[in-house]
Amino acid sequence: MEQRRRGRIRVNPRGFGFLEVEDGPVAFVAPPDLNPFLDGDVVSGVVSEGSDGRSSARELRLEVRHRDTLFGQVVFHGKKPFMQVDRQVSNTDWPLVDVPKALMKEGAWLVGRIEADAVRPSRGVEAEDEGLERVRARYGIRPEHPDPGAVPEVVWEGRRDLTDLVTITIDAPSSKDLDDALAVLPAQPDGGLRVFVSIADVDALVPAGSALDEDARARGTSVYLAGAVTPMLPRALSEDRLSLLEGKDRPAMTCELRLDPDGEVTAVDLYPSRIRSTARLDYDGVAAFMDRGEAAGMSPEVQDTLRWLRTAAARIAVTRRARGGVRMSREEAYLSLDATGREINDIQARTETSAHVLVERLMVAANEAVARWLNERGLPALYRVHEAPDAERVSALLESARNLGFEPGFGGALTPRGLAAFEAQYRGTHQEAAAEQVVARVLGPARYTVQPGLHFGLGAPLYLHFTSPIRRYADLAVHRVVKRHLAGDRGQVALDAGMEALAVHLNEAARQATKAEAERQRMLAARLFLRRVGERRRGHVVAVKSFGLVVQLEGTGVSGTVAQEALPGGPYQVDLKRQLMVGRGRSIGLGAPLEVEVLGAQEALGRIDLGVVERA
Repeated sequence: MEQRRRGRIRVNPRGFGFLEVEDGPVAFVAPPDLNPFLDGDVVSGVVSEGSDGRSSARELRLEVRHRDTLFGQVVFHGKKPFMQVDRQVSNTDWPLVDVPKALMKEGAWLVGRIEADAVRPSRGVEAEDEGLERVRARYGIRPEHPDPGAVPEVVWEGRRDLTDLVTITIDAPSSKDLDDALAVLPAQPDGGLRVFVSIADVDALVPAGSALDEDARARGTSVYLAGAVTPMLPRALSEDRLSLLEGKDRPAMTCELRLDPDGEVTAVDLYPSRIRSTARLDYDGVAAFMDRGEAAGMSPEVQDTLRWLRTAAARIAVTRRARGGVRMSREEAYLSLDATGREINDIQARTETSAHVLVERLMVAANEAVARWLNERGLPALYRVHEAPDAERVSALLESARNLGFEPGFGGALTPRGLAAFEAQYRGTHQEAAAEQVVARVLGPARYTVQPGLHFGLGAPLYLHFTSPIRRYADLAVHRVVKRHLAGDRGQVALDAGMEALAVHLNEAARQATKAEAERQRMLAARLFLRRVGERRRGHVVAVKSFGLVVQLEGTGVSGTVAQEALPGGPYQVDLKRQLMVGRGRSIGLGAPLEVEVLGAQEALGRIDLGVVERA
């Protein structure tokens, strides 16, 4: 049966591609049919199923192209210049028009704007920036923003004045886009706490439908590429006018939570507010105060606020533990770059501190509270849904857990509490890194949708994003729904089709941003380890692939690969189901400790090649 279907193009570097049909199959696209299209293009095509059950697509027509720029090298076919585009974006070279004389040379790197079926160069790229520009172009990240023009003045009338509250921000020292602040009142005689989670009111300066808003919507999220952050909003807003800077009056949306001594949220109040940050704190400083009582530079009032916020976070933790879910606290790679942001100096693993946990608990509590508030009133929302894994994925998790030496005994179905019980087994063991990667793969990513549903990973009946509107458009959309309702608009409907279309777009934008951030990190890590060939390190196997092992290097937060044919004591057979390399008298599987040597690295592929060091 043939049917014209709509979907998104995915380009394979080997020259062919696929059409990811909306609510349908993935259809193969042959190279000649793929030539006019770019990765991510929305197209319609005739989809047919072959006798082998596989689908293919032909007669493709472009519907929507989100890209407007391409990146690549100048090549010549005959005497005509072309751009050799990244093969993950296009399977063919694109004609160049109006090439400046300085760029008219074989191998020159350049960025250009797409014009019909050709590319007009806009600027050249230095060799040291080639990796960064490749990632930007591959994932459609535009570093430039439109001119913000005349930004509206803040209307303070109708806002609740919270400037007398001791209000703090807690973020990384390098962060400039501060969009959440915390305040709390001491416990009442009944033990109840009032916690104020105040979030930058982006809508106050970025009206819906404005050029700035449309640009932010298209981007969907800020993108944190190492050495080159691309904010969702222009820096004049994200790092100044909207950022909750110390001592500055700022418009905010406040989620006021009433917490009883058992950690239950007994009341939620949402309202526009006027706040003033008392102190700009960083994670390390807050952790030093909470863990060791070190209060360098903190006023007594700020110290009191931190103590009561810790109380609130501890109460919330009790209720969250009772319902289950999992907290991903795996090591993250922190890249130290030079002053230009181009060269990597070092890489170290960083894990979350007690300050990260405090902020995360309070933000999650606010997000859940807003989700319930909207749902109870029948209002539209961009819920963050994380479905329970199906039986096949639960079986895979059980198999991997046993290979790691655990017996979780999930039974017929995995529940949030069952997952939490498994986490309690592996947390703090040498198998933690491998177990967390297995859990992450089994759970998969959460997604936005207007349909309310469970966030399985958090064990939350309802969840959404409200606390980061400078960095995520989904949060801004939720703010606007709340503000319209508070202003008396009763015409909003829960399952809004326009909101669902926005959810689909934001899911794709978040997916692309996540891939770009991870790829940039891998490329820089590979560049660093290319200078460390011969270095020996300890690591643990975190995945078994058809080509070999993935090994996370201790103290770095990054992983390298050991090719199957390079494993000593071979030959080995790959058992993907059990995540094992099975050899003669020896098996290597998840969590196995290994001493490895850096054999090489390939920056363009973001790959670090390792060899296993055999003990004498």
